[in-house]
Amino acid sequence: MSDGVEYERLVDLPGLVLGTGRFKAFNFGRHYHLDYHVGLVTEGIQRQCANGEAVLLGPGRISLMPPGEIHDGAGESGNAYTLRTFRLSRDLLQDVTTEVTDSAREPDLKAIMIENSTLAAHLLQLHDAMRSSPGASSLSVQSEWLSLLYCLFSQSGAIKPMAIQGTLSPMHWQRLKDYCLFHLAEKITLDELASLCGLGRFHFLRRFKQTVGMTPHAWLLRLRLEQACTLLARGKQTIAEVAQGVGFYDQSHFNKAFRHAFGVAPSAY
Repeated sequence: MSDGVEYERLVDLPGLVLGTGRFKAFNFGRHYHLDYHVGLVTEGIQRQCANGEAVLLGPGRISLMPPGEIHDGAGESGNAYTLRTFRLSRDLLQDVTTEVTDSAREPDLKAIMIENSTLAAHLLQLHDAMRSSPGASSLSVQSEWLSLLYCLFSQSGAIKPMAIQGTLSPMHWQRLKDYCLFHLAEKITLDELASLCGLGRFHFLRRFKQTVGMTPHAWLLRLRLEQACTLLARGKQTIAEVAQGVGFYDQSHFNKAFRHAFGVAPSAY
């Protein structure tokens, strides 16, 4: 396979560029970036040198490279490797860290390698979800984006973990349930749900999980599927109409989610 790389920008997240590349002959000479890089290798190994220290970036490891850090990169022993990257502009990085720390102070960013196969796998899933989606405004993507960056920056020591105490008030919880039921056929975003409670998105995520025991995305998905059962039992709508009526715009996605939740296809319910 010849060397090649693709970059993709997301309309809903200005300042983020996703990169996917396959390299063998091409070497990254000594260079630096003006943005913040999160790098993951899915196949093969990249040898990377920063701060005078050589490290090996392979599956299960995450490379964090701050703006201005001089480094290089090449396939170990000349072998091919596949690289995924998140490139965050300074403005986007500041926005994210302000939201997850409640502080406008610039995070203490250093070039570092984190070995955490679980976090790396979640970041790769997020990369895939962002690339396959026309935007980044879905509830699941927004939630994962904030939660994973918080975990990443906390583990790197760039920010101090933030303790968020308390739960949603009964009034806010009822308001959320009523809103979701009324707008079930529409796209519901994290911004909308957080604003209903007068909270920032990250604070809302943490309080929702402490209140409900599920993420907003998981809870809303279950609500859509439970409502689908009610509509299917009435027998007045086609499966496609039911899927669209509860917010699934892709019938194959609806079928897969329904089977995963109930063990049968919608047609057998």
